[in-house]
Amino acid sequence: MTSGTRKLVPRRGHHSLLELVVIVVVAIGLALLIQAFLIKPYRIPSESMEPTLDVGQRVLVSRFNYHFSSPDRGDIVVFHPPRGADSNTCGVQKPDDEPCPQPTPERAGVNFIKRIVAVPGDRLSIQDGHAIVNGKRQNDDFTRPCAPGTCNFPRTIKIPPGHFFMMGDNRGASDDSRFWGPVPQKWIIGQAFFTYWPIKRIGIL
Repeated sequence: MTSGTRKLVPRRGHHSLLELVVIVVVAIGLALLIQAFLIKPYRIPSESMEPTLDVGQRVLVSRFNYHFSSPDRGDIVVFHPPRGADSNTCGVQKPDDEPCPQPTPERAGVNFIKRIVAVPGDRLSIQDGHAIVNGKRQNDDFTRPCAPGTCNFPRTIKIPPGHFFMMGDNRGASDDSRFWGPVPQKWIIGQAFFTYWPIKRIGIL
């Protein structure tokens, strides 16, 4: 009596190899697609965001959040700073007691990570490293303060349309918008939303 079942015939080696190659190519393609349009990992390069983010810490950055909503105060973002940020170049001449109100017109090729402290239309001044926005000191108990009297820019500026004012949480050790101006939204790469390394720091930002 013959059985209705059929024996499975092993596939030839070259078919298995071809299937493996296709799987690897598709996986790499999906990874590149995700990094290009959805989520990208970044490594923290400096101490400017301590104590929130330490040097060497890894974060995930959403590249699509701001297609559906605007950046807001408190968001930690990765962005291109203006050209000349490495030398704290402001886009206009300004008094020493005023935050830089305007960046240079071209963006730099490097990436920075900072926190948004003021949005378009806000009126901003800085007192001992604290952001005073529309007359009110922002909640910044999580930051590392400046030494008294070292981070004062009491003259008020107005944030231009489409621009966002960035500051590092380590206020005494951050080169940020105080020196090179607010950042156009088109230079913002995305919002950091999760830290995944080191393991003891895993969590939502």
